[in-house]
Amino acid sequence: MNDAREVVVLRYGHRPGRDDRMTTHVGLTARALGADRVVFPDNAGQSAETVRDITDRFGGPFGVELRDDQTAIVRNWEGTVAHLTMYGERVQDVEGDVREAVAGGGDLLVVVGGEKVPWELYERADFNVGVTNQPHSEVAGLAVFLDRLFEGAELDREWEDADRRVMPEATGKTVVDAGDDGSEPGDGGPTTADRD
Repeated sequence: MNDAREVVVLRYGHRPGRDDRMTTHVGLTARALGADRVVFPDNAGQSAETVRDITDRFGGPFGVELRDDQTAIVRNWEGTVAHLTMYGERVQDVEGDVREAVAGGGDLLVVVGGEKVPWELYERADFNVGVTNQPHSEVAGLAVFLDRLFEGAELDREWEDADRRVMPEATGKTVVDAGDDGSEPGDGGPTTADRD
């Protein structure tokens, strides 16, 4: 289990129109897989709005920020910085070192690049981490990294202040009000609109 005081995902760079969906998915993945907050570039307002809406409906806590000083965030971070890049050390070789670096309550900044990342970031990072060292989605890399960091414990997370809850089931798609167990359709349970 990870002992970090706070795990923050920084989406470094955003090209409006081109990166909108990917940036949003970085935030949703950070939230769903155990990070405490995400920091988006200030030109990613739509992504921030979407992640806040999902947090309001499906629970938190999870913070969303818009900042224009991404390089300064990395440069001035007082905890550990892990930069996800296909050129980094293999995640399976450094995951234990990352957990050890934040053991005892240090903060962890996980940087996920969206466009060309300056060399300064590679040099500042305590860990440049690669998932497979192959080209693929930064969302997939973030998901694998967070799962390795938390050793799967994030999958059992309890969500607070949720309005809606997805009911796990082998078939079907059921979403219920957070206070319902889903066993009494028509009595506050799933509605037709909640089932596909």
